[in-house]
Amino acid sequence: MRLLLPLSFLLLTTTLQAGETYFAYTPDAQAIYELVVTLRFAEAEQALEQLQKDDPHNLVALHLANYLEVFAILISEDEALYKECRKNRDERLWQLQRTDPNSPWYLFVQADVRLQWALLRLRFGEVMGAFNDVSKAYQLLERNQKVFPDFMPNYKDLGMLHAIVGTVPDQYRWGIQLLSGVEGSIRQGKAELERVLAYAENESFLFARETAVLYAYFLLHLEQAPEKAWSLVQDIGLSPKDSPLYCFILANVAMRSNRNEEALRILRERPQGKAFASIPYLEFMEGLVRLRRLDPGAKTYFKRYLEQFRGRNFIKEAYQKMAWSALLDGDEDQYWSYMTACRQKGYSDAGSDKNALLEATSQRLPPVGLLKARLLFDGGYMQQAYEVLILMADHDFATEYHQLEYTYRMGRVLHGLKKHNAALLFYQKTIRAGRASPYYFACNAALQSGLIYEETGQNTSARRSFALCLSMKPDEYRTGLHQSAKAGLKRLE
Repeated sequence: MRLLLPLSFLLLTTTLQAGETYFAYTPDAQAIYELVVTLRFAEAEQALEQLQKDDPHNLVALHLANYLEVFAILISEDEALYKECRKNRDERLWQLQRTDPNSPWYLFVQADVRLQWALLRLRFGEVMGAFNDVSKAYQLLERNQKVFPDFMPNYKDLGMLHAIVGTVPDQYRWGIQLLSGVEGSIRQGKAELERVLAYAENESFLFARETAVLYAYFLLHLEQAPEKAWSLVQDIGLSPKDSPLYCFILANVAMRSNRNEEALRILRERPQGKAFASIPYLEFMEGLVRLRRLDPGAKTYFKRYLEQFRGRNFIKEAYQKMAWSALLDGDEDQYWSYMTACRQKGYSDAGSDKNALLEATSQRLPPVGLLKARLLFDGGYMQQAYEVLILMADHDFATEYHQLEYTYRMGRVLHGLKKHNAALLFYQKTIRAGRASPYYFACNAALQSGLIYEETGQNTSARRSFALCLSMKPDEYRTGLHQSAKAGLKRLE
């Protein structure tokens, strides 16, 4: 599989006059879209070439080619491919401006191409360029909405932009203010995405599944509604056997909704073979699922990830998780060996890699009991985690870090068991002892307290807890915690 379409093919339409071109998602084009999103890249490339020959005036090929390249780069994190394809992006945007300006697709596709590339630019650390693309995409979508207020694809993109703008982490607020001028709210974004989904229930809509997946992640991250997210990805008919991407989505939502055993089943059903582009991260996910079950040998899957992956992200975290697996196996020497590799290999761009590096440099050996409780909790095995923790107490640990971790984890497990009053007591103890520390325990205890208060209708206490979360500046997980707290405050407006 080439992964990079020949430049002569991509830009074949440059010889056409603006008046000769148009944009239409014909049945053949829709079939190519399905090939791309199921990661059947080789078939998609061949079909794109045929579409270009059969329908040379239809600039839908440029949109599809962009989808293909963006998916290929996101999966592989191939920096050389990324740099090579940037010129294709610029040429596509120029060519897309030469089609019919009276079509609702004219501005939308330009915006969609920019948003897709904003994701890539963020992945490769080009933050300024990413915000610039978001800014221009938003302006194009707003113009298109005014002219074509009933054009549904517009709301797919606007819905997510409006929903996330109010929860952008503080370190990136300058980007929103300086570049994009995007305004909106979680409530507005939710309504727009729901409008698209309601439309798709009665009308044929190419981006129905794509919108549903976006909405599922909205429910997960901004609404704190994992059960609803899981129901949604079940309802839209995704099968892990049909695509490695579908496998990733289903397993990811299962893991985030405390369905670890279901996630393992899904991952074992992922399609194999040369017809599909592979996602090395699926190996990482299986390792994580097995680690959360305390399975011996979970490290095997992280090793496979490191062997297959050629990008930058999750390398340090893979070594961290291999170290944890070794510690569970009783091999402390191997734990330190993997932590040395964590310090020396990979990058610390992603938040989880930064956190892995912090642990590796702290030289702080995790108590096995606390590590087991953490993993069992993350897998949704609440009762087993509680049974591990109940045999301990905070004063059993010599360091402030592990004392805080114990009270925090007991609060989390009790929260997971729906014992809210008991959970709040442990959260409050964690906050009192740790709010001035650089560790994330108190910050997340405040966030989780806010979620309990919100769920039980105590909105004043919820707002107070979310604000308290935002007032703390932990070294770990700050971006995600603050984004969730901001989303909580937005929900309560």
